[in-house]
Order: sequence, then C-alpha cells, then structure tokens
Amino acid sequence: MAVQQSKVSKRKVRIRKAANRYRGVQVNHCASCGAACLPHHVCKKCGIYDGRQVLTIHQDNA
Repeated sequence: MAVQQSKVSKRKVRIRKAANRYRGVQVNHCASCGAACLPHHVCKKCGIYDGRQVLTIHQDNA
C-alpha cells in the first residue's frame, strides 16, 4: 500500500484539482453582429471592439 512521504498543502491540492476543471477560453458573441468572437478581441466579422469601429472589413466578392 502507498504511503505519502510528506503532507501535501491545501494550496498544492487545489492547484492540481483546478487544472482538471479548466474548460478553455469561453467564446463570447459580438453585441452588434452576433458572431462568435474571443473575449477582449476585435470581432472579425464587423470590426467592432467595445462599441467602437476599430477595423474596416472589406468583403471580397469571389
């Protein structure tokens, strides 16, 4: 039977268990166009960030 060599602190245990609960970056939806985008990033569909137009998006008719 395994016997632990020394006490593991609560902090070490909680850090180890928190890694199992990590779900990755959650995707948000753009307030103006509704497209999926990462939090704190400019929307790639419409170019709006924090209610301001920061990028000009050109649509190519190919």
